[in-house]
Amino acid sequence: MNLPSFAEVRDAAARIAPHALVTPVMRSDRIDALVGAPIVFKCENLQRGGAFKYRGATNAVWSLAEDEAARGVVTHSSGNHGNALAMAARARGVPAHIVVPEGAVKAKLDAIVAAGATVHRCEATTAAREAKAAEVQAQTGAVLVHPYADARVMAGQGTVVPEMLRQAPGLDTVLVPVGGGGLASGCAIAAHGMDPSIVVLAAEPEGADDAARSLEAGARVGPFAPHTICDGLRPLMGEPNFHALRDHNVRVLRVSDAETIAAMRLLWTELRLVVEVSSATVLAAALRYPQYLAGRRIGAVLTGGNVDIDALPW
Repeated sequence: MNLPSFAEVRDAAARIAPHALVTPVMRSDRIDALVGAPIVFKCENLQRGGAFKYRGATNAVWSLAEDEAARGVVTHSSGNHGNALAMAARARGVPAHIVVPEGAVKAKLDAIVAAGATVHRCEATTAAREAKAAEVQAQTGAVLVHPYADARVMAGQGTVVPEMLRQAPGLDTVLVPVGGGGLASGCAIAAHGMDPSIVVLAAEPEGADDAARSLEAGARVGPFAPHTICDGLRPLMGEPNFHALRDHNVRVLRVSDAETIAAMRLLWTELRLVVEVSSATVLAAALRYPQYLAGRRIGAVLTGGNVDIDALPW
């Protein structure tokens, strides 16, 4: 399977260090009390580009040989990965082509355009996204940087774990959102590369619960129609990502959109953090499933902060 090793996660950390920010961790006494366990939040909403995606995209772009990079890069993305890849490509001085599905958050689309990428639109299905990206790749010769099923991307996303563990020593549980699975895969590989006893949990919307259903069935489920406000978690989980989550015994916790919106608001009122609704799934899961967190020390990744301020869901 196209999965990175822990050594590749460490290499990625060194590769992206000149580019990515070391984002802070934050906590709240009140949230600890509500969860029933100490929980720190890794604030990737404050990362360059406003999301953790910058880590994976930067590692992928700067991993390319000179002749590959000169052809440019292409991906499909509802927003954050596309923006991150556009920014990383601009930093290296190479072209970027981003396939964006209809219905993408305007703030994310505007960021992709501002980063200088060429935008290609498509229907809002996984099949349409992949078909359009393949078409653009054939036309331009650009290198495909898949948003989650790419070992270079997964390795870059996984760098968030060793960074968080250095900032908050003693954590024994890592909690991340799961959509396509790039972050969850990279974090599971990184966490268990550092300490095999770390528990890795993933939060997933009930209306896009293919990761949970796949792990329950023991095989990756087919395409589905997602119904969730969490736009960043709608993609079908990748094949290598399924294997990573299964092999690392990642438990997926389903949450409702209503619970996630409430958690998003709680993060604002307690930590003054504006995060995307997809990010808030981790707090929603921590509040809904205390049985998995009692007696543990949790590090939760807030994945992004690119929200439309004029359309906050509360």
